[in-house]
Amino acid sequence: MKIVFFGDSITDCERDRTDIHSLGSGYVKALADKLRPIYPDRDIELINKGLSGDEMADMLARVQSDVIDLKPDAVVIMAGINDTYHKFKYGKELDLGKFEKDLVELLTRIKQAGILIIYLEPFLLPAPDKKRMRALFNRELDIIHRVCLEKCDEFVAYDEMFNGLCESESYTVYSLDGVHPTFEGSNLIANTAIKAIRKHLM
Repeated sequence: MKIVFFGDSITDCERDRTDIHSLGSGYVKALADKLRPIYPDRDIELINKGLSGDEMADMLARVQSDVIDLKPDAVVIMAGINDTYHKFKYGKELDLGKFEKDLVELLTRIKQAGILIIYLEPFLLPAPDKKRMRALFNRELDIIHRVCLEKCDEFVAYDEMFNGLCESESYTVYSLDGVHPTFEGSNLIANTAIKAIRKHLM
């Protein structure tokens, strides 16, 4: 089984882009380290195609070359936070209508290629400087939920889970800046994502 991981910096995690088998140092690597020992006799190929800084439109622009042309059995997608984050960091406007259109097109093209889609919900933790992003991010999450319910084979929720954990411990356990996961945060992503993947490896 070939699985492509497709997303932004949370997926990328400093992978070596000259090496197709480089998984980076984040949740993709953590997931691989957990998955392979469970299926030692299975031919499982994992490819990391995360690209730091990507917004939804960027991913749509490269989905053919970085996902469809690789002919994977499944794609694991985590994306969406940058579309909100870049508005507040760089003053770049977020057109939610275009965001939804790009997301629908992205998932439709993947599905038409016969590829299983596992979508990992983006998340925003309550770092003090990120709280102003919450209202807009919630609107974006509403779009992601609605579209993924129709288009995806699996959807793994993280935003409520992470924020629930942050009610009893510091957000910095899981992300120092509220966006990029720590080692602990990456492990938690891997531990939940692997459950969705294993449904299709049985």
